[in-house]
Amino acid sequence: MGEHVDKAAGGTLSAELWSGIEDIYAAILGHPFIAGLTDGSLGPEAFRFYVIQDAHYLREYARALSVCAAKAPAEPEIAMFDRHAAGAIEVERSLHESFFRELGVTEEELASTPMAPTTLAYTSYLLSVAYGGSFSEALGAVLPCYWIYREVGEALLERGSPDPLYRRWIETYGGEEFGEIVRAVLEVTDRLGPELSEVDRRRMAQHFTTTSRYEWMFWDAGWRREAWPIAPAGFRERSRGTAAV
Repeated sequence: MGEHVDKAAGGTLSAELWSGIEDIYAAILGHPFIAGLTDGSLGPEAFRFYVIQDAHYLREYARALSVCAAKAPAEPEIAMFDRHAAGAIEVERSLHESFFRELGVTEEELASTPMAPTTLAYTSYLLSVAYGGSFSEALGAVLPCYWIYREVGEALLERGSPDPLYRRWIETYGGEEFGEIVRAVLEVTDRLGPELSEVDRRRMAQHFTTTSRYEWMFWDAGWRREAWPIAPAGFRERSRGTAAV
């Protein structure tokens, strides 16, 4: 089913990268947030927290993809990452039009809700690598968000969900349209592989593994409704009783 299974025997760069995070992916699939999406037990406040943080994340992820486009070695890759950056913004907008409306999230609430610690750490790392590293390093950093979401979406699509809201989220990432996007990025990854030195491959793998860890942490932050240990007084009063440290 998954791209990592299809490529495992080929000795490709993507297979090499995936082999280093199989335990992280297994931990993601086993996380109670993910299980709660499929059995319907995930509390609405946890999902609400998650989609707000995801909106914050997607804006910064779009910036990282734009940097990938700027550093891409050829025109097809430049165009692809530009499209994907615009697509990330469109997904963020669609959250406003669908999930936010159903969950009662207003523009004012989104604007006044700060990034959670994990969201800030993850996006800061992404942007630091994208701006400061090579194209291969930037690609390694942004790839887990594509690939892990696709794999999780496919796995959850098989399980289904009794909750129509969660089922719609699952269908977004488990569908064929998103699968085609991810396959295109993996093809770029594997074409790049033979051109990289061992040092470049190690650096790319390091960033790939680090942001894969952040993917697990992002789910976990949603499950815990992660809050700053010391929040600004105004925000602390607004959020009292709705977030768990």
